[in-house]
Amino acid sequence: MKKIEAIIRSRKFDEVKESLAEKGIHFFTFYEVKGFGHQKGKELSYRGAIYDAGYIARIKLEIILSDEFVETAYETIAKAAHTGENGDGLILVTPVLSIKNIRSGLEGSKSINI
Repeated sequence: MKKIEAIIRSRKFDEVKESLAEKGIHFFTFYEVKGFGHQKGKELSYRGAIYDAGYIARIKLEIILSDEFVETAYETIAKAAHTGENGDGLILVTPVLSIKNIRSGLEGSKSINI
């Protein structure tokens, strides 16, 4: 089993979500994150003063999958989130050493729906 973490542009979230659903991946965790990187944050103007927001708003997805679905999810996210511009994001894949479904008590790949 693997965990995929993807940091993507907020405006690409719906496209990524729909693309994953088309591949049969209907569940994941997501939340808003802020980062700083090569693509600099925006400068905002308020009443004539310029403020540096200093961060970039993004969405972070976390998906835990059986090994057989990892490549499909990885390629689907990469394709749906791509714009070709700086700041498209990152996809990380890491091994999951153990997992247990709290409700059912099932462990390993039996504990997830895929």
